[in-house]
Amino acid sequence: MNDQVAFVLDGKIVELNFGPLSELTPTTTVLNYLRSLPEHRGVKEGCAEGDCGACTVVIGELKNGRKIQYRAVDSCLLFLPMIHGKQLVTVESLANPNGELHPVQRAMVDKHGSQCGFCTPGIVMSLFALSKNSPHPKPEDAKIALAGNLCRCTGYRPIIDAAIQSSTDNRQDHFAIEEGNTIRLLKAIPHKSVSIATVSERYDQPATLKECLTLVKKFPKAVITNGATDVALRVTKKFEVLHHVIDLSHVNELLKVKKNKSTLSIGAGVKVNDVLELVKKNFTALSDMLSVFGAEQIRNIATLGGNIGTASPIGDILPVLIAYDAKIVLEGIRGRRLVRSDEFVTGYRQTERRPGEIITSVVLPLPSKHFKIRSYKVSRRKDLDISTASAGFMINLNKVGIVEDIVLAYGGMAERTKRAELTEKFLRGNPWTRGVVEQAQQILSKDFNPISDVRGSAAFRTAIARNLLMKFWDETKE
Repeated sequence: MNDQVAFVLDGKIVELNFGPLSELTPTTTVLNYLRSLPEHRGVKEGCAEGDCGACTVVIGELKNGRKIQYRAVDSCLLFLPMIHGKQLVTVESLANPNGELHPVQRAMVDKHGSQCGFCTPGIVMSLFALSKNSPHPKPEDAKIALAGNLCRCTGYRPIIDAAIQSSTDNRQDHFAIEEGNTIRLLKAIPHKSVSIATVSERYDQPATLKECLTLVKKFPKAVITNGATDVALRVTKKFEVLHHVIDLSHVNELLKVKKNKSTLSIGAGVKVNDVLELVKKNFTALSDMLSVFGAEQIRNIATLGGNIGTASPIGDILPVLIAYDAKIVLEGIRGRRLVRSDEFVTGYRQTERRPGEIITSVVLPLPSKHFKIRSYKVSRRKDLDISTASAGFMINLNKVGIVEDIVLAYGGMAERTKRAELTEKFLRGNPWTRGVVEQAQQILSKDFNPISDVRGSAAFRTAIARNLLMKFWDETKE
């Protein structure tokens, strides 16, 4: 067991202790840690909730022991122990040791991509990650990479131009030249479980599933997190003290992906961006939803199991999983069990997970070619916003256009993600025609009684639910 957090920064290993004399706690964010260092204050706090991108940094992670994978992330959503065993890259790290600007920085200067400069460090870090993962990005790639970075002054055209220019300079930067040494440093950090105890907080980061299940069983009231994009807001926005956190982000067993002829099983710890790549071919409705799930920096932190486990009433992912008839795998010391995705959430922020259990994976059946599945998200902004309402629909029609089976799962319409059971019952056995769907639209009012909030009124949500059903009919009519 280890009570020390270690990571690579500026070409050396940094070790942090959380003793009684330290101002750091286990839930200190990477953003606030960096802002405490005189030489790393380029990172900025704009919103403290992952909405503006001013705090963007890049995390380097060792993959297969041979290569470093770089991801842009929001440092305001990362607790310090989450970067244990990884490389932390900030805007101050980009220039060569001799002071020469990184190609991404030089392109931002040449293309006049900065004015007031507050957002610039975060934008530069997003473009740095893009340059590492897409050597020849197209304008659309740059737009996706920048969806989580707000700029109020410059406008995005010169920034996108800078992204394209920096890709034309294929000289190796000092990160590529020094990669061997960085890998050596990362391997020198002991990959053991971390357990930190302070006067008011305890933070456990198990390294194995067995250790994880033991901790969850022993401490049933602990906050379980696997990504922390939701849990971190309790610290940054509500200023809560989380007395005990069990962080699953370093459990390798939760990263496993298995595929056979009939199913795709995805570990609960797989990042949303990686899930997006896994499902693009066979699960297009899920891919469509994940592509507008937060922004790049959030998708690089959030995990599949973490999103499901929050049991949000919106639950952008869960309605689509319901449409695919996915199963959620729960595991505890005494064994594992499968729960249907439409039965997992039982009430507001309540689930079928029993004390001592965690979500270990999600099993997606490969859909039949006869099934038509779609996903929908309605929000004020396209790329980075919480849904006003979301939906995952599936329909199976017989040869003469009669509805044999249908799933209409909605988020944002009730205290939990929920199927429109009365509407489904009405549609089964009826022809899939506009007239029938218009009747079904009226029945939806009996399935849901939505609330009004800052994202939309109850009447607006009801109209959305009806309109999405009609849109589904229009896209699947024969």
